[in-house]
Amino acid sequence: MLPVLQRIASGQKNPRALVVTPTRELALQIEGVAVEASRFTGHRMAVVYGGVGYEPQLKALRRGVDLLVATPGRLLDLVEKKAVDLSQVEILVLDEADRMLDMGFWPQVRRIIALIPPKRQNLLFSATMSSDVLRIIGSTLTDPSR
Repeated sequence: MLPVLQRIASGQKNPRALVVTPTRELALQIEGVAVEASRFTGHRMAVVYGGVGYEPQLKALRRGVDLLVATPGRLLDLVEKKAVDLSQVEILVLDEADRMLDMGFWPQVRRIIALIPPKRQNLLFSATMSSDVLRIIGSTLTDPSR
C-alpha cells in the first residue's frame, strides 16, 4: 500500500487512488493496512462497503480522501448520490479480480472504470489469473506487466 501512497498527493478532496474489492471483509483488511501506511504519509483514506449505514461513510468522504477502498455496489451507490467524485483517480487497484468476476461484479466494475479517467495506472491482484479474467480485463490494460 505504501508505494501507491507515495505516488499520489495528499490532502486532496477527491480520491487519487481507488481500491475495489469484492467483499466487506477484504475491504476492512485493506483498510487496516492502508491506515497503518498512511500514518507515515499524511494521506487520508476511507473505506466504503454495503451492509452498514451511509452516514459514517459520507462523513469520511466529506472530509476529503486521498485513497478510497470500496466494494463495487456501495461505491456506485455513493457515486449516484453524488457523494464521491472519481474524476481525479490516478491509480485503480482491482483486488481479487478473479473473485469479482466469479461473484458477478464485473458489470459494476466496468461501470466504475467508465467513471474514472482513461489515463491511469491499473493494478490487478488475483490469486489466479484465468484466461477468462485476462480476456475480460484486457480492454482496460495498456502494455501490461505480469
